Amino acid sequence: MLQDDRARACSGTAIIGCRKFTIEDIQNIGGKRKLYQVPSQGRQLKKKTLEPTPEDHQGSTPGERNIIDFQASGTIGIAATRVEERVAASRGELEQTPIRFENCQSIEHAGVLLMLPALLAQGLTGYKPHYQKIEDVYYDLDTTILFLSFMYLCRIHNPEQLRHISPGEFGKLLGLDRVPEARCLRTRLKQIIRQNKSEQWGMSQANKWVKAEETTIYYIDGHAKVYCGYQANLGKKHISRLKLCMPAIMEFWVNNHQGMPYFVVTGEVNEKLGEMLSAQIIPRLKQQVALPVSEQDLLDDPDLPRFTLTFDREGYSPKAFKSYWEKDRIAVLTYNKNVKDQWDESEFHEYTIPIDDNEVKMELAEREIELEGMKIREVRKKSEGPHQTSILTTNRKLSITWIAIYMFARWCQENFFKYLRQEYDIDRMMYYLVKQINESVMVVNPIYSKLTQSIKKIREKISRRQAQLFVLNEENINSALETAPQYMKKQITQINQINQLKAEEQKLVARRKQQPYKIEVKDMPEDTKYTKLDMEGKLFQNIIKMICYRAETTVSLLLKDETYKKQEEIRSLVKSIIKSKGDILPDYQQKTLTIKLYTLSTPRDNRALEKLCELLTSSETIYPGTELRLIYKLATNCCARDQEI
Repeated sequence: MLQDDRARACSGTAIIGCRKFTIEDIQNIGGKRKLYQVPSQGRQLKKKTLEPTPEDHQGSTPGERNIIDFQASGTIGIAATRVEERVAASRGELEQTPIRFENCQSIEHAGVLLMLPALLAQGLTGYKPHYQKIEDVYYDLDTTILFLSFMYLCRIHNPEQLRHISPGEFGKLLGLDRVPEARCLRTRLKQIIRQNKSEQWGMSQANKWVKAEETTIYYIDGHAKVYCGYQANLGKKHISRLKLCMPAIMEFWVNNHQGMPYFVVTGEVNEKLGEMLSAQIIPRLKQQVALPVSEQDLLDDPDLPRFTLTFDREGYSPKAFKSYWEKDRIAVLTYNKNVKDQWDESEFHEYTIPIDDNEVKMELAEREIELEGMKIREVRKKSEGPHQTSILTTNRKLSITWIAIYMFARWCQENFFKYLRQEYDIDRMMYYLVKQINESVMVVNPIYSKLTQSIKKIREKISRRQAQLFVLNEENINSALETAPQYMKKQITQINQINQLKAEEQKLVARRKQQPYKIEVKDMPEDTKYTKLDMEGKLFQNIIKMICYRAETTVSLLLKDETYKKQEEIRSLVKSIIKSKGDILPDYQQKTLTIKLYTLSTPRDNRALEKLCELLTSSETIYPGTELRLIYKLATNCCARDQEI
């Protein structure tokens, strides 16, 4: 409201945008509100006066909270206003972190609270049977894990990025005075990781997801995390996205056909997909994760598999396919390698394949072939040109259309990797602690690798010299007789160089034969002996990020309708909701916590958000650590014709 002296100094009007207001209108702002109806079909504006509601004056404003947070910096720290609880925690007298919400207006990232029902549904609190409580601290285990999930959803990738947000404002989302600083959060993470329970929690949660989704087809693919440090000596791996060989940590992820993750395993040095399947992935799926299949069912139906593994050509091995089926009754679905023949076009028939809510027509054909003494189904997809994509499977229960659907759905896992790298910084590690590798682990002999590289370079030189010699021979034949001696001299020089290179090649090949292809880690030279990074903290992060990704995907599916068809639009809308501001209004008498979200950028987004709020409110989710039931509302209604604004 303008003061009287300033009001007299004004000319009596104020222009805002393209509309002119009088001083009386401006002085009425904050008192009685004047509402207008949007005119329809040339009707007059209808002015209506409403008394302010009690909610209009509830909650502290950002400016008021900013002053309080700044004043607290003189005692403990910025926004550390709950001094008594913090002193009690320092004395070991605090049993549990006190979660107490206050009426607040315009909280940054208030939309992340909209993700809480999905986080809890995806098992965010599933760690409790596996981890022990952290005592005598202000930020306990429950608060830390919930805070980490909010961090990742808000795209805060590491503790150092907390320096760029308001600690007091973000703390209001947790019912605290402020969030921990970077050093405190790292200390708490080390206390959690020392318990070494990440694998137990991860396998338990994967089993719950598999049971809920009744998954029988699993997608396995590797992801290389590049290491640019100097403390650890890691094996080199080929990074396809960079087209380079670099020191890296190899993670192998297990997902379903929609790209939803289940669990991840990490290689010791430079294991390939086939080795990891036999050593770690299949045993874990069979014993801890996959749906149980009785032995009687396997006896009654000789074509029934326990489950099916889908992977790319890296895992191609007919011997392994035969071993998986005869030993464990596990089927595979993968691409064929080294396909040179072409099937006759008369064998192909047109099928309609549903992919991403669209119907795609494909020309498919099927044959039964034999590899390593085992009969395998081969399905081919005919492309527009002469190319034919060959697919192999040992699953005899799937129809030809489902084979195509599941095989080409493998790109969902590639999209999953891309999204997690861009949005969740999946390669990020909280800390780098070097550990020794089991010395009995077999690795590729570094000397053998260097000799192989030298042989490859010499063979490249020989090929270039032979190409130059061929050019000289052609020029000699086509040139005049007088130039023949010159060409003969050049040809002799090239032949001598080729013979010298071949002699060097033979020496290197003889030296390589004396070296074993694989050796144990203990037999490696001390200066080149492999080490590894402690992956317990990385696995703990991965589990929380998997839950966050699943929660975000769940909300995306709830928003999917005829208005939003593209997955990119829905994902962008979810990120906009997470970043949106809102009011927090607790009612401890009614045991409710109301989240009033502010408007989004378009009416279409607001309508989708309103439906989502109604749906999530009906879930009657209780905020963890309290008895408050979450209620979601819009602070403003969507504008429509003849609607009051």
